[in-house]
Amino acid sequence: MAGRINDDDVKAVRDAVPIDAVVSEYLQLRSAGGGNLKGLCPFHDEKSPSFHVSPAKGLYHCFGCQEGGDVVDFIMKLDHLSFAETIERLASQAGITLRYEEGGYAPGRQQGERTRLVEAHKIAAQYYTEQLDSPEAEIGRKFLADRGFDQAAAQHFGVGYSPAGWDHLTRFLRGRGFSDQELILSGLSQDGRRGPIDRFRGRLMWPIRDIAGEVVGFGARKLRDDDNGPKYLNTPETPLYRKSQVLYGIDLAKKEIAKTSRAVVVEGYTDVMACHLAGVRTAIATCGTSFGEGHIKILRRLLMDNSGSEVVFTFDGDAAGQKAALRAFEDDQKFAAQTSIAITPGGMDPCDLRLAQGDAAVAGLVESRTPLFEFALRQVVARHNLDTTVGRAAALDEAAPIVANIKNSSIQHESAVQLAGMLGILDTQFVVRRVGQLARWARDRGRDGQNGQDPSRTVRRGGPQASEGVQPSPGPRGPALNLRSPAHRVERELLKLALQRPDLVSPAFDAYGADEFTAPPYATVRRCIEDAGGALSAAGDNTYLARVREAAPDDTVRAMVTELAVEPLHTRRDPDEAYAGVQLVAVRLAAVNRRVTEIRGALQRLGPNADPQHLAAVQNELWVLQQYGQSLRERGYAAL
Repeated sequence: MAGRINDDDVKAVRDAVPIDAVVSEYLQLRSAGGGNLKGLCPFHDEKSPSFHVSPAKGLYHCFGCQEGGDVVDFIMKLDHLSFAETIERLASQAGITLRYEEGGYAPGRQQGERTRLVEAHKIAAQYYTEQLDSPEAEIGRKFLADRGFDQAAAQHFGVGYSPAGWDHLTRFLRGRGFSDQELILSGLSQDGRRGPIDRFRGRLMWPIRDIAGEVVGFGARKLRDDDNGPKYLNTPETPLYRKSQVLYGIDLAKKEIAKTSRAVVVEGYTDVMACHLAGVRTAIATCGTSFGEGHIKILRRLLMDNSGSEVVFTFDGDAAGQKAALRAFEDDQKFAAQTSIAITPGGMDPCDLRLAQGDAAVAGLVESRTPLFEFALRQVVARHNLDTTVGRAAALDEAAPIVANIKNSSIQHESAVQLAGMLGILDTQFVVRRVGQLARWARDRGRDGQNGQDPSRTVRRGGPQASEGVQPSPGPRGPALNLRSPAHRVERELLKLALQRPDLVSPAFDAYGADEFTAPPYATVRRCIEDAGGALSAAGDNTYLARVREAAPDDTVRAMVTELAVEPLHTRRDPDEAYAGVQLVAVRLAAVNRRVTEIRGALQRLGPNADPQHLAAVQNELWVLQQYGQSLRERGYAAL
């Protein structure tokens, strides 16, 4: 039976790892005001950032898809890890040694599967790099040197060598406590006639890391003529490695990509190395597959999809390169970023170009890029005979939709004019009108796909982009709220203060009953705060929010607590006691007015034959409430 991680160690891990540092490993974050950060959500596709992170509270929440939680929840959901695996990974990053209850610590028995596979790859990567210095690896060192890579370059990229024997790595990892089943599952070994053997033998090895920097696979290059395998052999699909979801070099390039808002996509491992060494530190490559949807999602989160960001593809100028470029263009509309293409001269890839002409030539290649849509246009136009009317018409029919798909309207207009010139059509405005018509049809089809509704008007419960008066349909996240209701808006603001700035609303808030919150989800959150000890208990206790989340009866309420703890307050200035007092008074006054209305209705129902003593008690309650309401209106917070 696997041991349970000590609770104090779990808390130490949560406290030691800043959530913004972890999230920044996966996406670019920018200031959202009030000490919060925002970026493109990694859990769903979106074009404007609605994913908010609160470093001070250690929480995140997406106001688009409603995912939220703390740093442990983030890693568990994004990397599909168990709770124990997540704590183990974060503990390793923080340098914390975990204690296991129920029998102590036994790594092979108690660590989660993914953690074990990551550890196996980490050890294998180190083993391969050490083997690169062996006499047998001379052929590998020569391969690197012939391509302009010295020992320092090999070390920087973690390049290694796999010995040519059948089971060198397999036996080494067995000695480190890994089972045959784990070695097969990891893809480092494969079944042989007499048991597991090494998958990679006698090859130059590139470690493939995920965006967080963990080794999840390898790319292996053939070195010898008697090797009957493919030129490049990659790790097979495993629980760690999905070739459609990894980019070689992303761990080294991600900060520069976020900083410069540019990514350069090349075709191979040595091309990535050449680009980085030439100063193009935003270069990345796919691993044995074409650039696709999964890769786009990784880059979009780093580029933030702002209009000034750019993705530059480099391809050979041959037929295969042109085909690859056109295939990349098919995904162009999935980026908000501009896409460009840099055609390498003479069929040379960036590695060859650096070797032949130096670092400056590689940097110049990227700077000589051409918009990808322009390249695609020229390829389309070249397929038609422009000397005939029929040929020009056919070329226009095929090329106009490409221009119509360009997102930027000014670039679209200029490209339509450029297309007219390419085709030799003197009536430029005819081509401009044709492109504009196709663009309008495309927009209309998009609206039809939304059943005639503007998607921007469809909002989830109470997010910062919610439009007043729009009532989302009730869903699994909880009942819809009437966003026109001032009561609901002020109740939400008061709960946000109670979670984000409890010092400003306590002890007054703790005297408020759940019945003073008219939205059922808000009433439930109020009870959670009470069950966690109240807002006053937050003083000097950094576990307050965690206690409130733990008090939630289910995941829906827990998500609401996280959402309210992260959502920005509706004040441009730092909140103070005066701002908090306005919210406290507004909620209490609304509750008093509702009760006054109820009592007046009760008096009407009592009628003239009511018991005098009961009638007097009801009238007295009405008078007391009216006086309290008047005092609240006149004296504000002081009357509470």
